[in-house]
Amino acid sequence: MTTQPATRPAPDIDRDIYPMPAFVKFEAADLPATTRWYEAAGFVVLAAMPGPGGSTALVHLRRQRYQDILLVPARGVPAATGRVTMAAGGDDLRQRAAELAAAGGGTAEGPAPTPWRSDDLTLTDPDGNVVVLTEPRRADIDADAEWSAMVRGSIGREVV
Repeated sequence: MTTQPATRPAPDIDRDIYPMPAFVKFEAADLPATTRWYEAAGFVVLAAMPGPGGSTALVHLRRQRYQDILLVPARGVPAATGRVTMAAGGDDLRQRAAELAAAGGGTAEGPAPTPWRSDDLTLTDPDGNVVVLTEPRRADIDADAEWSAMVRGSIGREVV
């Protein structure tokens, strides 16, 4: 499988092979197109496993260490049931949204602020699976000592 380069140079992605403590597996109706869309989202193709008849059976994508997505060809209509949230890792979420809009295929909504002082960019891939990239608003957290103390004081608190 051949993919086009990402819209900007990929960061120094950890390409080590390690036991993944968690990963998601999404089905793709058009594996090459969905792979290109994820490349625009900042993922790189770590590996593409061959399948029968010269097809691709699996694409292993990685964005940062422990942020792995496995894409497999859909059998029929993709079961778009996946949703995962990942740390943005300093990514410029507005720039990422613009790059995904230019890439086409899926959608990017946000970034939108959350009550817990982060900004979330909600990505919906061409098959309807959702990846949320979240980035803390460090300036807001550091500037609001009262809120930060309240959060620290709630650790271990019983939910009622």
